[in-house]
Amino acid sequence: MDIPGLPARRAALHLIDAVLRRGETLDQAAGGALAKVRGDADRALARAIAAEALRWKQDLDVLIDSATRLPLADDAKARAVLQIMLAQVLRLETPAHAVIATGLPLLMGGPRRLAHGVFSTLTKNGAALPPVPTLPDAAAARWGERADAIAAGLAVPPPLDLALRDPASTQDWAQRLGGVSLMPGHVRLPRGIAVENLEGFRDGAWWVQDLAASLPARLLGQGEGRRVLDLCAAPGGKTMQLAAAGWQVTALDNAKRRMERLDANLKRTGLEAQAVIADALAWEPEDRFDAILLDAPCTATGTARRHPDVLHRIGPRQIAHMVELQAGLIERAAGWLKPGGTLVYAVCSLEPKEQASPLGLRPVPITADELPQGLASSPDGYLRTDPGMLADAGGLDGFFVSRWVRD
Repeated sequence: MDIPGLPARRAALHLIDAVLRRGETLDQAAGGALAKVRGDADRALARAIAAEALRWKQDLDVLIDSATRLPLADDAKARAVLQIMLAQVLRLETPAHAVIATGLPLLMGGPRRLAHGVFSTLTKNGAALPPVPTLPDAAAARWGERADAIAAGLAVPPPLDLALRDPASTQDWAQRLGGVSLMPGHVRLPRGIAVENLEGFRDGAWWVQDLAASLPARLLGQGEGRRVLDLCAAPGGKTMQLAAAGWQVTALDNAKRRMERLDANLKRTGLEAQAVIADALAWEPEDRFDAILLDAPCTATGTARRHPDVLHRIGPRQIAHMVELQAGLIERAAGWLKPGGTLVYAVCSLEPKEQASPLGLRPVPITADELPQGLASSPDGYLRTDPGMLADAGGLDGFFVSRWVRD
C-alpha cells in the first residue's frame, strides 16, 4: 500500500513494540524498525512519534480508555496505533486527516472502525494532555519526593548543548551561534538544529554534550600533563574534555563501534588520546593514574528527556544488574590510582541504588563554584541533578557524581 508517510508510522509502531514488549532501547530498535523508511526526515519523524507516544503513554492510555466501552488490552495493537495517532495530533500538531490516513492502514484486518471511532470521539471532544506527563507508578515511587519535578522536566525534549574545546571562547561562540551559556565552556541552542551545518562543527571547535554530562570531567580540573584514565569512555565527550584541559588521556571502552566514533571525534577536534578497546573488568594498566573518571554503565534513567523509553524499560532487575557491574568497576578503578590520585564516579541515573561509594577512598566534596549557577552539591558533598532542575534555563539530564581521593 503506497500511502505517503505510512512507512514512518509503521516504523514508529515497531519502535514502540520493541521498547514495551522486548525491552529494547529506541536506539537498539532503530536499525530494524527504520530499515524500510526512506529519507532522513521520515526517519526522524518515526522516532519523534515513538518518543512522544512513550513520553506521554500514561496520559494517552487514560484518554483511550475514556473513549472505549470495554478497555483494550495493554498489548493490543489497536492501543499502540491509537497512542501514535494521538501523539501526532496532540504533541506534533499533525492534522487529524493526515493522522487518520496514515494510522488506520496499520490495522488492516484489525479493528479499524474501533480505532477510527475512538480517535474521532477524542478529537471532536477537544481531548488534551495535561501540562506535565504522568510517570509510570514504579518510576514515581523510586524517584520519591523529586518525582513531580522530574516529570515536569520531561514535558518537552531537551535543547541542544555544546561543549567547547576552548572555554575562553565561550562568549564568542554563544554570540556567533545565537545561543546562551550557563557556564564557561558551554553553549545552549534550541533543539531541532542540524548540528553538522553549524559554524565550528567541521573545525572541531565544539561537540554535543548535555550540560550535566559535562560536569564530571570538569571536577578533575586542569591536567597539566598528568595521566588520566577515562573509563567507559565512548563515544568520547569526556575524553575530549579531559584532553582539552591538558590531561594525558587513556580512553578505555569495550564497544568497538562506539570507540570508532570516539576516534572520529578526536580527529575532528584535533585532540589526542590513547584509545584502548578492552573489558575494564579484565584489563590491567601498566602504571597507575593521577586521576580516573568512571562514567559507569547504568540504567540511564537520567536521560529520560531524550530517551523516554527508560520510563518503561527499567525495573528492579535492570537496576540490580547495573549495581553489580558498577561495584566491580569501582573496585578495579580504585586500585589503579596513585597515592593522592582522584577518582570521579558518575552515572546518568536517577536511581538511588546506583549512587555507589568506593571503599578505601576519602570523599572530596563538590563545591558550588565548580557548578553552574542554580546547582549545589548535597550536604554529603555529592552532586545529584535531575530533569526538574534549571527548568527556566532548559533543564538538564539526571546525574549522580561523587569525587574521591586515595590517601
